[in-house]
Amino acid sequence: MTFTHKKIYGPKGEFAAVKLGVGPSDPGKGFHFESKVDEGALPRKYLPGVEKGLQDVLACGVVAGFPVIDVGVELIDARYHDVDSSVLAFEIATRRAFREGLHMAKSVLLEPIMKVEVVTAAAFAESIADDLRLRRGQVHVTDVADEAVAIDAIVPLMTMFGYAASLGLMSQGQATCAMHFDHYASIPSPESDPPFRPAIGMRA
Repeated sequence: MTFTHKKIYGPKGEFAAVKLGVGPSDPGKGFHFESKVDEGALPRKYLPGVEKGLQDVLACGVVAGFPVIDVGVELIDARYHDVDSSVLAFEIATRRAFREGLHMAKSVLLEPIMKVEVVTAAAFAESIADDLRLRRGQVHVTDVADEAVAIDAIVPLMTMFGYAASLGLMSQGQATCAMHFDHYASIPSPESDPPFRPAIGMRA
């Protein structure tokens, strides 16, 4: 994605032009930036402006205002002016180019996925497992000693609010639960089965 920032204010103006390559990184790899431009084409004093522009967009993204993760950016080309260029001008140009690149790349909204571990009396295991499936969980059930059952599930966090109280009712207080973060995954489409309902306050 290419963007040129150019403004004229009397004898002095603002000028910066950047060309960025934007693409996904492997899940969990985070953000990576590399400049392919040599110092003859872009003095190194302007690179902090490029990096600041990228960081600004990473912080709020282009989908519902959420941060951007697992993306790689290359500075492929750049142009500057001896008088009109500045670190701020390159920050502005980079910010615009990066945002447009993310739009063109069709960025997706991710949701946190949790690993849930429930231990319950066997009499309640089936209803607890069915409830987790209704919460879009992937469920694995294992028998353990003394009529107890262990249920492991991978479940979206947004379906788990208030789960401790629900579990207590389903098990008559005879179940324990542990939950911790596992990974991020794309949210399902509205046509998914079971249907996906956005959380209150989630913006399109």
